[in-house]
Amino acid sequence: MSRQLHLNAFLMSTGHHEASWRLPESNPFANVDVEHYRELARIAERGKLDSVFFADSPVLFGDVGRRPAGSLEPTVLLTAIAAVTSRIGLIATASTTYNEPFNLARRFASVDHVSGGRAGWNVVTTAGPEAARNFNLADQPAHAERYERAAEFLEVAYKLWDSWQDDAPIADKSSGVWALNDRVVPIDHVGRHFQVRGPLNLPRSPQGHPLIVQAGSSEDGKGLAARYAEAVFTAQQTLEDAQAFYRDLKARTAALGRDPSTLLILPGIVPVIGGTVEEARALEQELDSLIRPEYARLQLARTLRVKPEDLPFDQQLPAGLPDEDEIEGAKSRYTLIVTLARREKLTVRELIGRLGGGRGHRTFSGTPEQVADAIQDWFETGAADGFNIMPAVLPSGLTAFVDQVVPILQQRGMFRTEYAGTTLRDHYGLARPAGRRTSTSSEAATA
Repeated sequence: MSRQLHLNAFLMSTGHHEASWRLPESNPFANVDVEHYRELARIAERGKLDSVFFADSPVLFGDVGRRPAGSLEPTVLLTAIAAVTSRIGLIATASTTYNEPFNLARRFASVDHVSGGRAGWNVVTTAGPEAARNFNLADQPAHAERYERAAEFLEVAYKLWDSWQDDAPIADKSSGVWALNDRVVPIDHVGRHFQVRGPLNLPRSPQGHPLIVQAGSSEDGKGLAARYAEAVFTAQQTLEDAQAFYRDLKARTAALGRDPSTLLILPGIVPVIGGTVEEARALEQELDSLIRPEYARLQLARTLRVKPEDLPFDQQLPAGLPDEDEIEGAKSRYTLIVTLARREKLTVRELIGRLGGGRGHRTFSGTPEQVADAIQDWFETGAADGFNIMPAVLPSGLTAFVDQVVPILQQRGMFRTEYAGTTLRDHYGLARPAGRRTSTSSEAATA
């Protein structure tokens, strides 16, 4: 079989465009409506997409006046979605900075059990001092320290997931033995950040390990992805930048002794789809016209670490912005935004419009054929293994993609027409981790 696309649906309340909630057809309370998300997952599953994904942050993000604010805890939401779907993968963000390994290892293993092997964890380190202040800290830990903690966090999670051997539960009613004690062992982890006794209080899940996703594109982020990630969500504005990122991350993965094909790189794309180019652009312009620029400028100022009054709407970004090395927050997104503005000589007002649809992800308006062409171009020229689909408006944007773009990709032989397996690892073409070997002593004792 020829190389196949991987498509993930990144779902966000009424859509990724910040003004999508203001459209007449939008439900402004969709962000807390579980049935809204269940229906979106059913649409994505109808299109045979690999997975759906929910971002998350342990802080109320941005100004509540700007767009629907607040979100359901995503692993709880995934269990609700698991009940009404059967194949689509279920991915959620969780922070390694503001959680403990035992809690998250158990939570994602639970989702994997509940869903029959469809769970994925987007590992983030969480930027910004606001989140720190929700967890008894005055400020966020340094960037390098957050990533060091994340690496150890993952090592502990792997040990916990493997603290049960697959064959530990035997459920032997005749002997009265439910599981073999020597096949469930403590992990006794002692490290710089964590001391965890173990074992996990849950048998090994259907996938062995939930799929690991990573979304940081800084040097530390790429290092973490190359060592641990099985899929990477990334924001790239140009084909050349995407190709460079793809080559770099695949090379880093190979240098660590991993098969680069086991790391799937999925740039984000915000498709605005119309029956004609004019229809697509009209929708995009309608959405942009509904942006409240004063809110958007305030958020941009926070990202750039400047005052809002330093960003006149009809001028380009000021000189003398901080270097990336001075940023302790989301380094890669900061660099992407500044580079975009400088490269295209955008005014602040124009930049706000460009960021309103996807916060730095690539936006593309056009017909279904043009959207399919754009996806195929990046896929076939070494820029992507697939895409993180980020509809500007939900549910209509996802429905348009599934009903109009996916059939074109299927006709071109680039995307599945049926699921070949039942787990998220099956969809991504990844093997189930073997886990610990069966205990020889147990085999001898039960022979």
